[in-house]
Amino acid sequence: MSHLTIHPNHPLSGRCHVPGDKSISHRAVMFGSIAEGETVIHNFLDGHDCRATVQVMRDLGVQIDVDAPTELTVHGQGIDGLIEPNRVLDCANSGTTLRLLAGLLAGQPFTSFLTGTEQIRRRPMDRIVRPLRGMGAEIIGRQGGRYAPLGIAPARLRAMEYQLPVASAQVKSCLLLAGMYAKGLTIIREPGPARDHTERLLKAMGAPIQVLGPTIHIERPTEPLKALEIVVPGDISSAAFLLVAASITPGSRITIANVGVNPTRTGIVDALQAMGARIRLDNLREESGEPVADLEVRYNELQGTTFGGREIVTMIDELPVLAVAATQAQGRTVIRDAGELRVKETDRIATTVSELRKLGARVEPTDDGLIIDGPTRLLGGPVESHGDHRLALALAVAGLVAKGETTVYGAEVVDDSFPGFGGTLRALGAEVKIED
Repeated sequence: MSHLTIHPNHPLSGRCHVPGDKSISHRAVMFGSIAEGETVIHNFLDGHDCRATVQVMRDLGVQIDVDAPTELTVHGQGIDGLIEPNRVLDCANSGTTLRLLAGLLAGQPFTSFLTGTEQIRRRPMDRIVRPLRGMGAEIIGRQGGRYAPLGIAPARLRAMEYQLPVASAQVKSCLLLAGMYAKGLTIIREPGPARDHTERLLKAMGAPIQVLGPTIHIERPTEPLKALEIVVPGDISSAAFLLVAASITPGSRITIANVGVNPTRTGIVDALQAMGARIRLDNLREESGEPVADLEVRYNELQGTTFGGREIVTMIDELPVLAVAATQAQGRTVIRDAGELRVKETDRIATTVSELRKLGARVEPTDDGLIIDGPTRLLGGPVESHGDHRLALALAVAGLVAKGETTVYGAEVVDDSFPGFGGTLRALGAEVKIED
């Protein structure tokens, strides 16, 4: 087990990059596997979760060459080219891998079994199992399919019209993939915006998908999906930690280059700007079907604000570090309608509260969010990641403004989404020590 030790009072400055977008990296490998031809992926996220997707697709008969840690070539097998795996498919700690893969495998002519870490086996899977069964899928699992491991038997899927009860990119993507193996037109309706990387990438590959506002139509392709050359943009969820770090560390000014600014993902930018953060988007352009920009951020005093409703889904993964920003803001910050945090890698409401309190934060949990009063002079000390990469990263950012030394134990999990995080902070001027 490794740990990060952070010393405060060092302004951040300079230009940096963040690793490739995690969501897009997963999808590029998975969708490239069922295209025909070679899909070349640049700036792939070389993290634990995305490596799990690479391995399960290899187990399904797909040749994937690692030309460099962030450069892959996927030799697509076509939409009907996957083969029966000879072992259980291990999705490791990646909920995205397991949920999207369940949709992809639900209509295959072979049996497969999906599992993952203890954390993954605690996360609810009934939100995908129920609608997949409604399409005719044959799925078994613990507690009637509520939890993994999941077993998926051969089935002939039928199209359906489905209203998502909550906005969820993973559930939506699972059902869209199943819809490509179903007879007829599958229609998915969203109650609000959720990240749309699946729709963008499938459309670029030539899939018969239509997006009509909150409604998405998909059916089985009559032509092969096209292999692409994909440049994965920098992950805005990773950039969020640097945005907060520079916003709350006096004297800081940094630029984060080549960050994906898909409008379904920029809630954290909007939230920080609403609090008074000085963030500017420069050089806005489009690459591989995704909007990309350079983000410049400068230190500024923040004000407490209330967040809730539809904006929450656009920054659900960034809420732990938003809570860190709130500890340095003037007044009260309220985060509500974020009950989804309870079923992430950890109960992120409970763990965020418990760990920030160790540093002296004034933070209270609610059933579906957090209440934070600031500004608070945090006091450095030992904190624990609980095996959650987002929490570990958020606690490291808190250490930048805490009085004294802060040590984040279990920090190896940051490699799930931000390999090289400690080195990036050091390059920007922070005093960070990485120890095993």
